[in-house]
Amino acid sequence: MQIELILLVLSTLFFASILAGKAGSRFGVPALLLFLGVGMLFGSDGLGIHFDNIKVAQMVGTVALSAILFSGGLDTKVSDIKPVLGPGVMLATVGVLLTAVVTGVILYFLVDHRLGMSLMGCLLLAATMSSTDSASVFSILRGRGLNLKHKLRPTLELESGANDPMAYVLVLTFISLVQQGGSPQWGSAIAMLVVQLAVGAVAGWAFGRAIVWIVNKINIDNVALYPILILAGSFFVFAATFYIKGNSYLAVYIAGLVVGNSKFVHRRSTRNFFDGITWLAQLSMFLTLGLLVNPSELKEVLVPGLVISFVMIFVSRPLSVFASLAPFRRYTFKDRLFVSWVGLRGAVPIIFAITCRAAGLPHGDAMFNIVFLCTLVSLVVQGTSLPLMPAGWA
Repeated sequence: MQIELILLVLSTLFFASILAGKAGSRFGVPALLLFLGVGMLFGSDGLGIHFDNIKVAQMVGTVALSAILFSGGLDTKVSDIKPVLGPGVMLATVGVLLTAVVTGVILYFLVDHRLGMSLMGCLLLAATMSSTDSASVFSILRGRGLNLKHKLRPTLELESGANDPMAYVLVLTFISLVQQGGSPQWGSAIAMLVVQLAVGAVAGWAFGRAIVWIVNKINIDNVALYPILILAGSFFVFAATFYIKGNSYLAVYIAGLVVGNSKFVHRRSTRNFFDGITWLAQLSMFLTLGLLVNPSELKEVLVPGLVISFVMIFVSRPLSVFASLAPFRRYTFKDRLFVSWVGLRGAVPIIFAITCRAAGLPHGDAMFNIVFLCTLVSLVVQGTSLPLMPAGWA
């Protein structure tokens, strides 16, 4: 394709997405859902843009998610998350594990005859959707200006920013088990989880401190370059942590927390810069994922997809939330219900599903379509209903 045609297509997609987001905000429709819709509209089953490059979609999603997680940490005050550190960590670890196990077992008995998956395959499918999506949660909670009581907002943001590592390790573990067809080596899986989280946390803190030190010590004549320097630092954190066998998702979020809660030069311009970068990343990621899917293929997984969505929204998510928050008495019954309802799925589960598809697993295409359908249902049902929740929460 000629570069002029590529630029024409991209600018049209971005322009259409921004207009759709502006129109949708009047009706309480999440902008991210509309970005997906624009991608599907312009895709092969719509206006005819053919895009099926899994590797490119995975790359766009990974780069975008790295920027989103760093920006999420940058905008989060440590003073806000300290009181909810325990609940947030429980939701991000125990909650994710329970969601994956409960959903996977239910799927095996309910829809196995339609999907033809083994128990490990069902657990893998559930694991891809076990974490809440940081892009969706940050966008909806902050974009709607919801003033939630009982520190629910920092609890939900901490969970969504910190639960991707647990889900990622579960996905990698179940991919290995499906490929090998062997018995689960839970000891190795637990060891890998602990090592990845520990290395990721330490790397995120160390690299975050290094970014702050460099930004304050370096003297750049052009002040516009400072935010770009920090953006480059966030990408370095993500990539470097991968090579030292840590969890990149956790590291880049913690690095953002460290930078955002430190004193550094040109702080305001950096925050404004990352606000724009976050929207650009979200728009690029959801547009790409929308282009990748063929809506005509969703009909084949409509029934199992709707069943899985119902199970996750009304069964496994509430069970995992109530179990994870059981030790914390300050959360009322209504608080737990609200946290259960904000189990938004988004780009991260789709990126994990792309990983399964790229690995050449059996039913990889079906997994991707099911996860995409469940994401749509989550954004439509849960995302659009948040502003309508009872006033007692806001």
